[in-house]
Amino acid sequence: MAVKIEGTCDPKFTRVKDAFAENFEKRGEVGAAAAVMLDGKSVVDIWAGHADQAKTRPWTRDTLNNVYSTTKGVTAICAHRLADKGLLDIDAPVAKYWPEFAQAGKDKLPVRFLLSHRAGLPAVRKPLDDDALFNWNKMTTALAEQEPWWEPGTKHGYHAITFGWLIGEVIRRITGKTPGVYLRDEIAGPLGADFHIGLDAKHDARTADIIALPPPGPGEPNLFAEVMKNPESAAAKAFMNPPGGMRPGLVNTRQWRAAEIPAGNGHGTARSLAQLYGALARGGELNGVRVMSKEQIAQCSIEQSSGPDELLIINTRFSLGFMMSQPGGELGPNPKSFGHPGAGGSLGYADPEAKIGFGYTMNKMQASLLIDPRATWLIEAVYESL
Repeated sequence: MAVKIEGTCDPKFTRVKDAFAENFEKRGEVGAAAAVMLDGKSVVDIWAGHADQAKTRPWTRDTLNNVYSTTKGVTAICAHRLADKGLLDIDAPVAKYWPEFAQAGKDKLPVRFLLSHRAGLPAVRKPLDDDALFNWNKMTTALAEQEPWWEPGTKHGYHAITFGWLIGEVIRRITGKTPGVYLRDEIAGPLGADFHIGLDAKHDARTADIIALPPPGPGEPNLFAEVMKNPESAAAKAFMNPPGGMRPGLVNTRQWRAAEIPAGNGHGTARSLAQLYGALARGGELNGVRVMSKEQIAQCSIEQSSGPDELLIINTRFSLGFMMSQPGGELGPNPKSFGHPGAGGSLGYADPEAKIGFGYTMNKMQASLLIDPRATWLIEAVYESL
């Protein structure tokens, strides 16, 4: 039976709707949403499927979804807004804003290295307890004490979880607000974008359950098996310390949703991602709300790190807080596109050249380290429609 797609789609973008339907028919989609803004106008806002594995809850217009590392791009938007307002100097030492960070030889380490995954702080070496994942002060204290795993600035490695606490604590020290509160008050709230870092329990009923990735079969790539060959490595510690972060089903708990983990537990709609990035794609303003200036947006498209990644055992390419296009992980055809994917498939990005803001959320995780094939099909359909 063909999936029933709900929402709105400009007739010019019917190819996107068709690609979305194909994701259900051919690529195992369970529940998902896709949204595209073109120069501030919504041209695609569609959803389909179910919010749970048992298929008892339909995916609706306002279904929220944990988007894992897609959260990093939203956290980076907060930092860029502070830089735009003159409250954050990206080339200043982190310790200017967070004095305790100066420990272990990090007194001169600039904020730029936090945003570009060059700080050498992808993990905490000392063993942490399970609870630390949900304890802001424990994590920021441990990171302030941590000696870099490599000389900062000499190479890059994906700060999979620590990115959020590192940037988030700088945001908190400058504003007096945690990143989730700053996002709500300054950006998402005024824009009417339904995106949250730290989700109130009142939203649980409309939040999709994430369906975990099945373990890799024989001969399939297995990042975690590779990483765990050396349990004392930065990569192993990044994913396994605190130890509870990889627990099956954790993502669907109230404890996970309530916490602020600004590298990985944002909850939002595809529409909210398209709005956030749609504002940046057209000079920084949407519906009378200015997120940042054109000059600051230009900083989001300047490559900072590229090539072999110390953590992910693949090549990665980053600007200041955002992932950029690279072979096998293209954000459309235009080189200045920037955004962030999340584990399992979600994605948000801006293309300032085409004035496109794109958002894709889903609940069935699939094995993709860069851009998920389901999102890639949608992206290709967008540009074919222009």
